[in-house]
Amino acid sequence: MVTGAKLVEEAENLLSAKGCATIYVDGYAGPEALRDAARTHCVDAILVRQGKIDRSVIEASDRLKVIAKHGSGVDNIDLAAAGDRSIPVLRALSANAQSVAELALTLTLSLLKDVTVLDRAVKSGSWPKTSYVGRDIAGTSFGVIGYGDIGRRAASLARALGMSALAFDPGAAAADDGIERVETLDALLERADVISLHCPLTERTRDLIGARELTLMGPASFLVNTARGGLIDETALQHALANGHIAGAALDSFSQEPPAPDHHLFGLDNLIATPHVGGASRSALRNMAVQSATNILTFLEHGTFDSAAQAKPSLAGMSINA
Repeated sequence: MVTGAKLVEEAENLLSAKGCATIYVDGYAGPEALRDAARTHCVDAILVRQGKIDRSVIEASDRLKVIAKHGSGVDNIDLAAAGDRSIPVLRALSANAQSVAELALTLTLSLLKDVTVLDRAVKSGSWPKTSYVGRDIAGTSFGVIGYGDIGRRAASLARALGMSALAFDPGAAAADDGIERVETLDALLERADVISLHCPLTERTRDLIGARELTLMGPASFLVNTARGGLIDETALQHALANGHIAGAALDSFSQEPPAPDHHLFGLDNLIATPHVGGASRSALRNMAVQSATNILTFLEHGTFDSAAQAKPSLAGMSINA
């Protein structure tokens, strides 16, 4: 069972070559629909693209043996319920890392250069050429929260553009890579011009950026989130943006997806919103689908898997790197 859109052809061919019948279910249809589909089709595996895979879904099929995530974030999968049945949950490690990092930098540049603000002004009949004063990218400080594969790539891209890069992640190993490590979250928030989130959503990181943290950032700073919506207190963010406590924000994910059309953030001119597409480049979609399908087939055929790919409840919250 695949929860979400159709897989790339290469992944479908891998599955069909091994005699796997694939059924597609709308990932946003809710756990009840996913549960009913899993039970009706007695599924052996679930490939998760979207949607909440809760205990009821995991327990719906007695034949379920493995769950694979089309990506790396597993906050939408009940790891404890899977563990109770000894069902491994396998991630597509680094499959979309470059794509997500590139979107983080794209959103950063759009904020720093006021791309959407100027676009709206020109299209509405204004021509603010004589009054506009822009920002320099070179010399701007780019701070990443979560220094896993995505965070490292985003920091490297920022440095290539002449930005200085800072990183906060208490669980990341030290490395001589030219990226300054910051000891506390507060220090990063106070020093960086742009804060970019690259950590998983756990009980430790939920609402990591709230009213206090936004105040520490300052009125000239920007917030970029290409990770998980629950990392940010959206009510606090709306207040900070509306009152000039920070200069702007760009969100590729929201606490509820899809968000309501009248979401309280959407009326703000200093917000950029994209529909959780950081990992939707051609190469990333191919990599995630093929790796997920391969993870499933390897386990179904041989009962083995790459231990590095396994998501474990006991590790949740120990580190903030993605």
